[in-house]
Amino acid sequence: MSGYTPSKSGLVDDTFGIVAEFASPYELLEAVKAVRKAGFSKIDTHTPFPIHGMDKAMGLPGSKLPWLVLCGGLLGTASAIALQWWMNGYDYAYHVGGKPVVSYQAYVPIGFELTVLFSAFTAVLGMLAMNLLPQPYHPLFNHPRFGRFSDDGFFLSIEAKDPSFSESKAREVLKTAGGTEITLIRETPET
Repeated sequence: MSGYTPSKSGLVDDTFGIVAEFASPYELLEAVKAVRKAGFSKIDTHTPFPIHGMDKAMGLPGSKLPWLVLCGGLLGTASAIALQWWMNGYDYAYHVGGKPVVSYQAYVPIGFELTVLFSAFTAVLGMLAMNLLPQPYHPLFNHPRFGRFSDDGFFLSIEAKDPSFSESKAREVLKTAGGTEITLIRETPET
């Protein structure tokens, strides 16, 4: 399982990471900059709405989804042309009034429709796959206040997989950045 690493004592350490709550989007944005400056890279923010400049502050690369959608659209166009070319020209050739074997003008409507269809499917399925959705369980769901992220809470989490992670360093950076409710999160819920 991801996140499980043996500790020095030989016991399994099931620490997922640490999470802190912030009062406003601006404080969260400044906290992300401070956390990145402290050397942490495996971080994530959880907010009820997008915050302008957050992706740049987190050091996220540009999305690959537009390129996937372009490939899906081109595949749709190619599929439509190939299907119509084969069906109308060779498999079930129906010659009317000297029409050529490959009459590309008639391919435009179906080509457009399959381009849109393949692009839409690629966009939806690609977004779900890239966001690791659906995800019915996440260790952050164990935090008692985490449900506020979809309403009025602003959270910053640092994963234990981060090469720079140490609980004391992470707590100190989050506290200095203005974080409240700083909580260690476990992979499995405590009973």
